[in-house]
Amino acid sequence: MEHTQSFRFFNRGPSPAVRLVFFVLLSLLLLFVDARYQYLESARSALSVLFYPLQRLVAVPGALWHQADTILVLQGNLIRDNAQLRQQHGVDAAQLQQLQVLQADNQHLRQLLAVQQRADYPMQLAEIVYTERDIFKRKLFLDKGAQANVLAGQVVMDDSGVVGQVTRVYPWLSEVTLITDKDHAVPVHVLRNGLRAVVFGSGDTSDLALRYMPISSDIQEGDVLVTSGIDGTYPPGLPVARVSHIERDPAYPFARILCAPVAGVDKQRQLLILSGLPKLPERPEAVAETATDKLKKGRRKKP
Repeated sequence: MEHTQSFRFFNRGPSPAVRLVFFVLLSLLLLFVDARYQYLESARSALSVLFYPLQRLVAVPGALWHQADTILVLQGNLIRDNAQLRQQHGVDAAQLQQLQVLQADNQHLRQLLAVQQRADYPMQLAEIVYTERDIFKRKLFLDKGAQANVLAGQVVMDDSGVVGQVTRVYPWLSEVTLITDKDHAVPVHVLRNGLRAVVFGSGDTSDLALRYMPISSDIQEGDVLVTSGIDGTYPPGLPVARVSHIERDPAYPFARILCAPVAGVDKQRQLLILSGLPKLPERPEAVAETATDKLKKGRRKKP
């Protein structure tokens, strides 16, 4: 009771209902005046300038959140795209390598075909299947054998020169001894002056040796050695090697001459096998020995 009386004692002025009605009417009047005469435009402009920093400050958390969300989404997309690009790059790199290999093989086959068309001897294309496991032997195996009429002694070459010689024939394979084998020798002559010699393998795929040549021999670095054809195995005129190094020491009777193979003895996979080479007559020594043996046998039969 005392509390109600004290509230009424200090409560002076119009009642809340009257004040509500007053302010509602004032608001409607201000809205009408502003819409009709636009008297409050300057006031709104001034208030907007004053409250602009506050508006920007209030909008900062939302902008930061939106920017962080955008960054996270972009980072996820970049990581996914980067992984896809890396995978695609690996696939494209593998396909590009295969394409380069196919282009190289195609170019090599075209060169071999051109050699077949220019050659005076029949040739057949063969592909390397195996290589010799023994590192001290320079041999390989081709996919053509007796079923393809390959014979021991036939020459094997590529588009640049002589690679080796068929030394053993199997039904479906043939063994080829490379000219770089340490037990292989090829009769050659110098293309520049016709000097005859024999080039020997050294066991290294990049080196050949021209042995037993006097130090006064007319041989120069860069000379090309071709097959002489005097042995009846290699046809004449096939490139074999190029002189790469010469040492002439007066203390020794023979010069030390190193050569580099012209053909790719350890590079290409497709090779050519020469066949149908003309046969040379038998050596006179062999004929003489045969006649002597017959004479001896006839004397032994006499009583």
